Amino acid sequence: MALHPLFSVLVRRPDLVLAHLAGYADLIRQETQVTGTWLVRRAIAWALAILAFVVFLILAGVAVMMAALQHEFHWMLLLVPGLALALAIGAYLWARRKPPQAALGELRAQFQADLDTLGSLGSA
Repeated sequence: MALHPLFSVLVRRPDLVLAHLAGYADLIRQETQVTGTWLVRRAIAWALAILAFVVFLILAGVAVMMAALQHEFHWMLLLVPGLALALAIGAYLWARRKPPQAALGELRAQFQADLDTLGSLGSA
């Protein structure tokens, strides 16, 4: 009964396997760092969108009360809440963007390539 070629490599050259595992660890670190940075930025954008929308609601309510008390309309009553609404919309649109690359896509591709290689070695 012949052993899988992976086992013979493990016995004869464990340094190669350790180097390969170190490469996986480095790839995981790089991919999680990029994905983590993107997630932090997205969370900040969501928080900004929610905060700006709450500020918009407050300023819009104040503008309605001021317009009712003064019995006249001034363009600033639209501009000030409108700026908060524009900020909320901009942050919302930024927060909904897709990640620049598939999360952990390179790691998945490398793992699949290793599985394909091991499968071809096992059938040989």
